[in-house]
Amino acid sequence: MSGRVASGPGSAERTAGVSRAGTVEIDDVDVRFRTRRKDVTALRQVSFDVAEGEFVAIVGPSGCGKSTLLKLVAGLLRPSSGSVRLRGEAVTGPRHDIGYVFQRAALLEWRSARRNILLQAEMRHLPAARARERTAELMAMTGLTGFEDAYPHELSGGMRQRVSLCRALLHEPPVLLMDEPFGALDALTREQLNVELNRIWRETRTTVLLVTHSVAEAAYLADRVVVMTERPGTVAEVVEVGPSEDPDYATTVARPEFARATRRIRGLLGAAPAAD
Repeated sequence: MSGRVASGPGSAERTAGVSRAGTVEIDDVDVRFRTRRKDVTALRQVSFDVAEGEFVAIVGPSGCGKSTLLKLVAGLLRPSSGSVRLRGEAVTGPRHDIGYVFQRAALLEWRSARRNILLQAEMRHLPAARARERTAELMAMTGLTGFEDAYPHELSGGMRQRVSLCRALLHEPPVLLMDEPFGALDALTREQLNVELNRIWRETRTTVLLVTHSVAEAAYLADRVVVMTERPGTVAEVVEVGPSEDPDYATTVARPEFARATRRIRGLLGAAPAAD
């Protein structure tokens, strides 16, 4: 399925000559709900696709429906109209073929780092030997070797998020959803985890859909950035960044593509004049 690039609110024009297998397909989605005082439209006419192995970030003002989009893909919410498809199937209920990383690590304080990761295996009834092997691989990949038996209160915020990421990846999901996972961390730790996530994505090529408030984070990590409008959230534009295969953070953010993308995104968000 061709990838959609929105040229304005509610539009869904296809990129000429670009073919994207639609691992995630969001088509003309509206989400409405009723409060005690009025009806609220959270999302309006949202359309975009995420290709297999692609990293797509979503940015936009607070309350514009970014997290709602992830819940739709995960099957935790149903659209009021329009459709959501995951790997060719309509999403009609909770999906088990995804990983989900939240802003808070949400670790169980009475379980060690290793056993917090293995909780995923227990819930999914995965083979125990393979789960332990996979846990060791992921902890090594994320720099947690030596902290297998540490409890959450003994870990830094960044290390807790690493454990959360390992837990989400344990069952090798084809799609990883990330809802502002590094938002509560200090700037240096956030940058370090951006580098780690970029490296993991380059090694695994898992399809990733990331919600973030950080324009720099979005442009550093993503192939494309979906820029949302104020509520009711719709797609203002999908900004092409293009992946960097260089693992060095300073080199990546110095790329002309990075500068152009961040200027454009900030302009669409009203933080700076939009680049042509």
